[in-house]
Amino acid sequence: MIKKKLSDWILILIFCGHLFCLNACTISTPPLEFAPDGKIINQAIILQLKQTQINLSYNLKAPIPSLEINQIKVKQIKPMFINKLPVYHLQGTYNLSLKYPSEKIKQKNNKFDIYLQRQQEGKSWRLLRKNHSLWKNYLISTIIFISVNIRI
Repeated sequence: MIKKKLSDWILILIFCGHLFCLNACTISTPPLEFAPDGKIINQAIILQLKQTQINLSYNLKAPIPSLEINQIKVKQIKPMFINKLPVYHLQGTYNLSLKYPSEKIKQKNNKFDIYLQRQQEGKSWRLLRKNHSLWKNYLISTIIFISVNIRI
């Protein structure tokens, strides 16, 4: 009788231990190894800047400048999930060159604060922008330039 109760308690403890381990092993945040690389971050910042510049240029009836960014420094990455997909909240700085037809403007240490979401298939990224309580998303295109040498 005592052996039966003891074995029941041991089984209960083993079962509870397994439940604890399973709960401890669930992922509450996406792993940093899957965070976006520099190319995706660059394209996301450019996309966000282009959206702003297009609106500004339209309202001012001014030409849209060409944009070039460099010296991107990510200072903070916070992984999270939104709609069950991994999202990386990145903050940092970058340098910007705006090229207008008549002048070139350089700015240093511009701050960025972006949310990047890896899509379910893992092949593409989206820039997320919060609009009141809703998230809008924009596909980040990964344009690949191919150089071809042709001999004539």
